[in-house]
Amino acid sequence: MEPTEPIVIDDLKIGDAGWIIARHAEIYAAEEGYDITFEGLVAGILSDFLRTRNPARERAFIARRGQERLGCIFCVRQSDEVAKLRLFLVEPAARGTGLGRRLLEDCMEFARRAGYRRMVLWTHESHRAACELYRRIGWRMVSSAPARDFGQDVIDQHWEIDL
Repeated sequence: MEPTEPIVIDDLKIGDAGWIIARHAEIYAAEEGYDITFEGLVAGILSDFLRTRNPARERAFIARRGQERLGCIFCVRQSDEVAKLRLFLVEPAARGTGLGRRLLEDCMEFARRAGYRRMVLWTHESHRAACELYRRIGWRMVSSAPARDFGQDVIDQHWEIDL
């Protein structure tokens, strides 16, 4: 693969769901110590998305350079007026390149065009680079609380932004 090959962001293709589940599980186990229950959460989110998706209001964004997948983000319906950001991931080798910001902005623009008025997300405080990106783009953290998730003590955070 040539590093000069452009990064393309498109929708789900065959095999992407398995990659999303595997890479979330592998990366979060290595970086955060998450156990296999996290893999189950990701698999459940994807299963629901694939079975019930309304393409006019919900979308997956997969970043690719050639055949290599570099990241993903999802816009899913929470209510008629609220979209939820899900499954945001950038491969470690692609971090620091601006790809995360591009994925986030594309997802938010889709949500605006789909008619949502607000977007929300749930994350953990330990995901500092993502949280800083959310803050820089204008997201607001609306709650933060200690929790036990995926075999780890974490600080849950909920963020939102008006679209």
